[in-house]
Amino acid sequence: MFLKEIVESHKYLLFAGKGGLGKTTLSATTARYLASRGKKVIVFSTDPQASLTDVFERDLFGKGEVELAGNLYALEIDADRVVSEYQADVRKKILDMYGSVPEEIEDYIKSASAQPAMSESATFDSMIELIMAGRYDYYIFDMMPHGHAIRFLSMASLLDTWINKVVDIRKDSQEVDERVRRMSGKKTHGTEETGILGELQDIKNRLDFMAKIIGGGDTTALFYVVIPEQMAIMDTETAIAEFKKFGIELSGIIVNQVYPRELLSDPDVPEFLKSRIRMQQSNMEIIHRKFADKIVAEVRMMDREPKGFAMLEKTANMVYG
Repeated sequence: MFLKEIVESHKYLLFAGKGGLGKTTLSATTARYLASRGKKVIVFSTDPQASLTDVFERDLFGKGEVELAGNLYALEIDADRVVSEYQADVRKKILDMYGSVPEEIEDYIKSASAQPAMSESATFDSMIELIMAGRYDYYIFDMMPHGHAIRFLSMASLLDTWINKVVDIRKDSQEVDERVRRMSGKKTHGTEETGILGELQDIKNRLDFMAKIIGGGDTTALFYVVIPEQMAIMDTETAIAEFKKFGIELSGIIVNQVYPRELLSDPDVPEFLKSRIRMQQSNMEIIHRKFADKIVAEVRMMDREPKGFAMLEKTANMVYG
């Protein structure tokens, strides 16, 4: 299948790869293309760098779901603000239950929120909220760079395992507490514990929902972006192997920033550029040999940086026809 066919037949589209290879441009281009076909589309950046703001030339960071044009929306969350709101929510729940927040608990909340994983968790939760609201025909995700993306995509299965263990422990603890209360003749007050278990179960249900989407080949397509350079080729091989560990299969590889081959026969093209093109062509042979069954598109190097609607329209015509 070609990129166009895969894109049009999948509701959730994820673009992954190393930083600087064109994930954001391809995400924005795809969103622009689908919106032009009358579909309601949102493109969401999971990268803490405000890359969609740069490509669309609109201030999107922390502004919520912003309408850019007819049917086209973008979302770039402020993960730090989401983490702060999470901190406040945790404190409120502790205050509601116990009337005060012990100093050691306050220290734990602050230190836990400072960990890099908290930012990823906040982004992941925002992604779930967006999808579960169900307001769009297509959801396009501009993933964070390679290593973070693999952790991010595997987060559903990892957190699900953790939640299962916590729920089991709390259920066992609840049963022991009930026995002790009965033996002591005290009345049982399981409301708080039931509330905690209910909250954990709700998190688990949301994670199960997300795991099905990430692993759902019928509804979700994951594309990996590569450029014709040896380091990028090696990274792609590593990524494919690491995704497989978590049961995630690539839907396709997009080869980006390819110089037109015909420039080699143009006498006006400098020798320096021709050397770069020959290097690229050599690497293209390697790419086709290694990933032949996964390549869904080759995208030419643009004559200028693809920013703003005019250039995205031009890129969409080139990529999708």
